[in-house]
Amino acid sequence: MSEKRTTTPARNLVLIGFMGCGKTTLGREIASSLGFEFVDTDGLVVERAGRRIPDIFAKEGESGFREFESDVLRSIAGRENMVVATGGGIILRPENRALLSGMGLVVWLDASEDAIFDRISRNEDRPLLATENPRETIARLLAERRPLYEETASLAINTDHLDGGEIIHGIIESAQEFFSRSST
Repeated sequence: MSEKRTTTPARNLVLIGFMGCGKTTLGREIASSLGFEFVDTDGLVVERAGRRIPDIFAKEGESGFREFESDVLRSIAGRENMVVATGGGIILRPENRALLSGMGLVVWLDASEDAIFDRISRNEDRPLLATENPRETIARLLAERRPLYEETASLAINTDHLDGGEIIHGIIESAQEFFSRSST
């Protein structure tokens, strides 16, 4: 006979997804609506490192950035009543996926390659896209990451044809249902 888990999931909402899917923008509004603290893992990385993300990539490479990212995630993992906006590549490490899954409701904000390219192609603060062919880089990274987002997420929302209000409403409804189920 197997033992039942008696622990309840944490009361957090975690937003994952590729860069440019709206995790930070939507996360702030959702946190405000729920009365939760808003936490942006990229912001915490910048704070902890004392420099901008492109500078971290330039000095320490992607692996150095990913180490900061994992440290930040571990530091917030035990907290509750947060809406957490994550960096797009946080799901690359298995230990991060496990931590994220245990933090509460994990929502994957998905978007098509076209939508992502339109949203981020003019942003020069995206070190992973500082390549000869950013469009090709987006396609490659999406192909690598989509299965990891899917593995980690409790819920997926394609944001291509929804406005911010529709996305926020859907996420808040899902979060309230998740929190009410997990408290009973």
